[in-house]
Amino acid sequence: MSTPFEPTEHAHRRFNPLTQTWVLCSPHRTKRPWQGETNPPVLDDRPAFDPNCYLCPGNERAGGLKNEKYETTWIFENDYAAVQDLTVTTDATQATASNLFQTTPARGKCHVVCFSPKHNLTIAEMSDEERIRVITAWQELYKDVSERYEWVKYIQIFENKGALMGCSNPHPHGQQSWSLDYIPSLPSAILRSVKEFAMNEANLERAKSSQIPLLNNGRPSLLLTYASQELSTFRTSPEGSRLIVTPTDKSHFLALVPYWATWPYEVMILPFRRHIPHVADLKEEEQKDLALVLGQATRKMDNLFQTSFPYSMGLYQSSVLGSEEKEWSQFHISFYPPLLRSADVKKFLVGFELFAETQRDITPEQAAKNLRQLPDIRTKQD
Repeated sequence: MSTPFEPTEHAHRRFNPLTQTWVLCSPHRTKRPWQGETNPPVLDDRPAFDPNCYLCPGNERAGGLKNEKYETTWIFENDYAAVQDLTVTTDATQATASNLFQTTPARGKCHVVCFSPKHNLTIAEMSDEERIRVITAWQELYKDVSERYEWVKYIQIFENKGALMGCSNPHPHGQQSWSLDYIPSLPSAILRSVKEFAMNEANLERAKSSQIPLLNNGRPSLLLTYASQELSTFRTSPEGSRLIVTPTDKSHFLALVPYWATWPYEVMILPFRRHIPHVADLKEEEQKDLALVLGQATRKMDNLFQTSFPYSMGLYQSSVLGSEEKEWSQFHISFYPPLLRSADVKKFLVGFELFAETQRDITPEQAAKNLRQLPDIRTKQD
């Protein structure tokens, strides 16, 4: 005799329409005991200025160059870039008859964005005005690189926060903006998916009938459609919603745990009112709301386990200013935090997840509820 399906109890798979992959959800596994590795929380007692920090204003960096005595956000080229701004030639005689051994040069530039001159200030702890300056720095970097380097085909802006995420320096900064002469695999898959969705006539008819905002070219948007459906769920059944911040009549952005989330407390921040192809396209009121929502979401993360929540955060958008992808791309931000049960127990991507398919325990709905019920003012004890 079959058992009626209950998504909060039974294993099931969820489809990620952005990456065209599946996630196995195993909610019953949250009951298992844990005797594995624990990672003691790092005490967040940093000073406002650290004379030994390579990123604090006026200090000497590891490579010997000296920082400006900056008083707001500051951008500089990475001294230890993962890619180089070099044009290299390949030897055609090295080509083989087999396509199993393919190599192509990678050219790029890497920048560091120091969010604040204060050594002890995270995005969660900044004021809205300070977060607006970070967003403005992202916009300036995106526009400047797009316009200055014609060979750049993609700009990936991201932040690794916390030692648990491999961050080599605790000063608040976006470790890198990698500007590349190619579009990397994951953004390429996402851009391909949103384009396919936009070109589908059935999606267009559904969007029109549901009065969902369209792309600037009049085609349907995967993420505007998704945002509309998540907002509808929140309005009709808030307890079962995946939103973690309650939107207002003046809101432009939603903060939610995606239906297809991989990480336990993964968060996506995305616009829901109009097509925004890239960060540089944000209007002033959208900048302000994004700064507000970034603060609310990150403070809730910190409050969850009373710790400075580690994560990798990245911006997804059209590849560069003026690219054809702007016709269907939709700007959004993803946070991938590793913590699972507490401040000292993290999720591991191992075993089945390495060899078969991504898997999670807690459902996105339960994760969203846990975050949503927390205050969006900072309660973490330093």
